[in-house]
Amino acid sequence: MTLLGWVGDVLRAHPEIALFLCLCIGYAVGQIKFGPIQLGGICGTLIAALFVGQLGVTLEPSVKNVFFMLFIFALGYAGGPQFFANLNAKGLRIGLLCLIEVVVVLVLVLAATHFMKLDQGTAAGLMAGAATESAVVGTATDAISKLALPPEQIKQLQANVVTAYSITYIFGLITIVVVTSQIFPLILRVNLREEAEKLWKAMGGREEDAGATAAAPELVGRVYEVAAGASGVVSRLDARLQAGGSVQGLMREGRRIDITPDTQLLPGDRLLVIGHRRAVVEMQQAAAGLRHESADTSDFGVVLQSADLVLRNKNAQGLSLRELSLPMAGGKPLVGGSVLVARVERGGQLMPLLPDLKLQVGDKLQVFGIAQELSQAVTALGEPVLKSVKTNIVLASTGIVLGVWIGMFSAKVGGIALSLGTGGGALLTGLVFGWYQAKHPSRLSIPEDALGLLKDIGLATFIACVGLASGPQALDLVHKYGVSLPLMGVAIAVLPAFCSLLVGHHLLKFEAPVLLGAIAGQQCSTPALSAIQSAAGNTTPLLGYTITYAISNVILPLMGPVIVALAGLVAGH
Repeated sequence: MTLLGWVGDVLRAHPEIALFLCLCIGYAVGQIKFGPIQLGGICGTLIAALFVGQLGVTLEPSVKNVFFMLFIFALGYAGGPQFFANLNAKGLRIGLLCLIEVVVVLVLVLAATHFMKLDQGTAAGLMAGAATESAVVGTATDAISKLALPPEQIKQLQANVVTAYSITYIFGLITIVVVTSQIFPLILRVNLREEAEKLWKAMGGREEDAGATAAAPELVGRVYEVAAGASGVVSRLDARLQAGGSVQGLMREGRRIDITPDTQLLPGDRLLVIGHRRAVVEMQQAAAGLRHESADTSDFGVVLQSADLVLRNKNAQGLSLRELSLPMAGGKPLVGGSVLVARVERGGQLMPLLPDLKLQVGDKLQVFGIAQELSQAVTALGEPVLKSVKTNIVLASTGIVLGVWIGMFSAKVGGIALSLGTGGGALLTGLVFGWYQAKHPSRLSIPEDALGLLKDIGLATFIACVGLASGPQALDLVHKYGVSLPLMGVAIAVLPAFCSLLVGHHLLKFEAPVLLGAIAGQQCSTPALSAIQSAAGNTTPLLGYTITYAISNVILPLMGPVIVALAGLVAGH
């Protein structure tokens, strides 16, 4: 017996070994970088599974179904808060690009179905790969399983979904990375780095910080003495700090006195300044008359703390970071002058920490400040994030059960039977459950790390299962369509993005970094975002990416059953 024959016998007898072997090889391959291109673990797993599948290794269908349910529910749960948060005028305005993506992709896939005589499985795989949205594979194969066709034909169509996806995904990924980061700036006739720098400065950022990461800046307290001959008022020093800190205390002749913006400073006064390290240092350098810098704040009895919270106060929706500490309609600010935002996380991405960054309900904030004011700020802005590693299994199981039940219903539209399918149903319940949990963050739910594991292991296992089952038929599809399929993948990746570029630039007037980030988001392409940020030199593309990513990550998977139904109609099935 040959070595390959022995390996095949072992894997067929123990398919669980084949599964984890595909995951191991796939994620190892997916981590390899080719410039800005990285296939990722999911595509790597699929390629590995297609090769291993040539040995005739298969797993029980129930395995892939279970793991796909876990993935699709977790996807909805994680994306729910941002999806609903963006259902406003600003979100829908930039979300128009997602509508362009869906419409143009559907039209192109249906045109390819007609002229290339594609079957429903190949059409769905073409859509999933060219749009670089792996979840479509699951919703489409689920929809195919419910077609009134012989089992062998259903199996063949599902295999075609996977094979077409694997072929077109690679070309779609490479294409969208290159065109968004290199070609589209040339079409717009802009220097992306210069435009990103302009936007950074316009939002209150400093040039020297543009290339910095979004890590939490250090909050410091410093005590300064007013030099002889110096004068001025507290508000002048606060103005020098901008949104980076404030004067929080004044000692005069050994006694602490209350201060207002109009308090006159006298020689010998000792001032407590709290803020971001860079802002405090630059303020001292620029403000003539301050001397004897000290980190000893014990005389003022100050204790600095940090807290993590979810923004829930609708009054803060649309406010910039610098506006949080400004008086509102009632005359009081939402947060005291000592409280500073050190991190803003939105949709799993750390946003650029700029004074003019607009906040959204559902944002996760890390705030620093004096203990008393910090507690008041957390209460005013939202709710503290529950620090727990426990997963609410009841919540997750209930959501999946309800989703499967909802997915059983179908309706005829224009003679076409449409159904969300079990995958689409679980996605919708995940959205609702995730949105509800975001409104009540102090309740036990599903931690982010657990969600990440569910999404990764759920989708990877599902992809491995269908890849193993599709392995024997994969070569047939490659031989049948040759280079025409990858070429269509390139076209379907480029044309929707190009349409969005024209609409976003000429009609919606988006800044170039925001527009390119939004196009990467509508394509659900994190590698494209990374390439755009590298070309831009800062993180301003995130301002567009988080919105379209949240919307497309929901809408595109729901198109799986739709493309199966429409492709069947076009093909005459």
